[in-house]
Amino acid sequence: MAALLSAFHSRAVRRFAALLVLAPALAFGQAALDEELAATREMVRFNPDEAVARLARLVPQARTAPLATRAELHWLYSSAIRRAGDPKRALAMGDELVAWGRAARDDAVYAKGQLTRAYALFDLDDLGGSHKANFEAERAANNTGDLPLRVQATISAGQSFQEQGNYPAALARLQAAIDLARTVKKDNAPLAGALNALAFLYTDMKQFDKGWEVQRESLEVAQRMKSPGRLAIALATEYGLAIESGQHEQARRALLAELDVERRLGARQMIADTLVNLSDLYLKKRDYRSTVGFAQQALAAGEDVKSPLVIATARVNLGQAYLGMGRLAEGRRQFEAGLDAYEKNGVKPELQAVLVEYGAALEQAGDYKGAIDAYHRERDISEEMFAEQRQKAVLELQQKYDTEKKQRQIDALRQENRVKGVELDNRRLQQRIWWLLAIVFALAAVVVGLLYRKVRQANAQLEVKNRELKQQSARDPLTALYNRRHFQEFMRHHGQVEPGQAGHGKAERRQQDGDLIGALFLLDVDHFKHINDSHGHAAGDAVLKMIAASLRETLRETDMIVRWGGEEFLAFLPAVPRGGLDDVARRILHGISSQSVEYQGRMLAVNASVGFAPFPLVALDTPMSWERAVNLVDMALYMAKSHGRNRAYGVRGFHDLERTTLEAVEQDLESAWRNGFVDLVVVTGDMLDGVPAAAETLERADLVA
Repeated sequence: MAALLSAFHSRAVRRFAALLVLAPALAFGQAALDEELAATREMVRFNPDEAVARLARLVPQARTAPLATRAELHWLYSSAIRRAGDPKRALAMGDELVAWGRAARDDAVYAKGQLTRAYALFDLDDLGGSHKANFEAERAANNTGDLPLRVQATISAGQSFQEQGNYPAALARLQAAIDLARTVKKDNAPLAGALNALAFLYTDMKQFDKGWEVQRESLEVAQRMKSPGRLAIALATEYGLAIESGQHEQARRALLAELDVERRLGARQMIADTLVNLSDLYLKKRDYRSTVGFAQQALAAGEDVKSPLVIATARVNLGQAYLGMGRLAEGRRQFEAGLDAYEKNGVKPELQAVLVEYGAALEQAGDYKGAIDAYHRERDISEEMFAEQRQKAVLELQQKYDTEKKQRQIDALRQENRVKGVELDNRRLQQRIWWLLAIVFALAAVVVGLLYRKVRQANAQLEVKNRELKQQSARDPLTALYNRRHFQEFMRHHGQVEPGQAGHGKAERRQQDGDLIGALFLLDVDHFKHINDSHGHAAGDAVLKMIAASLRETLRETDMIVRWGGEEFLAFLPAVPRGGLDDVARRILHGISSQSVEYQGRMLAVNASVGFAPFPLVALDTPMSWERAVNLVDMALYMAKSHGRNRAYGVRGFHDLERTTLEAVEQDLESAWRNGFVDLVVVTGDMLDGVPAAAETLERADLVA
């Protein structure tokens, strides 16, 4: 959950930085009221509920105050209300500020109103509207002499470009904001806000060296200001930079320091966020006891501030820690409670990410059925999100089309009126010409429309037929799995590794990037000929269908399952943890052997033998082609058959191939293994007290015995 909470925390950090840039008091005519507003500014972020009550008491005093004072009160009041959990009301107050600025032609008030709207729209997940408001605020602020306001608007515009993925524009804006902030005299708040935003941008761009350079200055400015709020924000950004750059100990120290500052401030919402991040950090370190402690504190803090996201994430972290400690029932209960909270709040992207973690945690704990259920639930959420995005895109396209159509109609009417005004004497003749042209165009449009419709229908039918033919040519008719020809075609375009070329580097990068590798699994049904001879080919077909269904259930949708020929099946897994190949083999064996095929009143027990290896398989620093890799996997399958069946033999790697040849290894894998040239592992399909047996590295004495 670290990525999820980092994103949540960073949004709070960035918007807090936005609020504090405007912290310096402006010289309004109402000195006492201005002092009250200045004393309330930092309270807006740390204790928004108290700030709302305090600012509400100031509203009657501000009714007769100058526009600048009323606008400042409105700005702080809307920020407090938004942080107290009511962004819709804050948006309405931003609209009021915009109206005030327009009526008075005051660009400063107008810019504050647009910034208020931008932050409220951001909290309401309307990024498009938020970006538009930020850019309008920047335009208006640049027409004023208010340097802190101009710095703030420039920062917000840069953050909008960052959220759009336009990093060059974001970098230019934030560097300009820093340059402008350095010209502000006797006030470091604008510079602190700009530095904090730039450090966050460098973190997002993965330019960690530059990020640390900016972060050091940001922390120095915050300490020089002696502002606990600024210090807490700087430490939060340091945590994000450290966690993204893999410096977990630095991230832990930053979080603990941030928590200490926040507790002294009494900033309850920030405390809850930091406690969740701490539980995340200890979860990554597999320190489950510390994870449970901080997650329980985060849960209590989240309930105190009524934050559904903090509560949900704390429960998920508790569940993951309990599963890691072997407390399966309690872990599932907490995980399910967290999932339920995410689902009730409609945060589908977070729900999808948590389901992936849930499946992995259950799989690690040995609850394979629960893991499969979690993966299926994740897939359903993913499909729902895709459908919603597609519907939204269609609606936006339709709205754009309707707008353009309406504009074209307006332009046509204006043109027609101009023509009629200029040529009044020839109006009757022109009308006849227009009617004639309209009829001609209408007839032409009808003819073209009919022809286009016929062509489109023909093309649609042809496309359907082509898809059907392609589907038929790629699938095995009995099992509906991919056939051998489709796999060969796929590997020819996507999976071929040429010796000495860039494929090796790509494989190494993928192994380093999360230690994910590809894998090939080849399996053969044990005693299949006996099944056909004893029960008939129809029974054999039923067995093959059962195995195909078992493989679909065991493997993921992204894995390619192939009917290799006869009773042989091949599975290509494009991305699997390097240490997870043995577990995949065990799941395949157990998934098949745990089922029986009912045929004519008899239950047929089925086992299979498996050979497997990582792909690409590297020998003498050169990746092997997929054909040679499959050949070696086939040799491993033969060893599984010859040494007892219902087991899997896996090729892990090679040793001292300089003393032999790869051709010799391919011809006799067992001899190559006996001579120490090949590293093999065996996974049996046996069950010990209902639990699958662990994988064992194959020693030469095992076969000699």
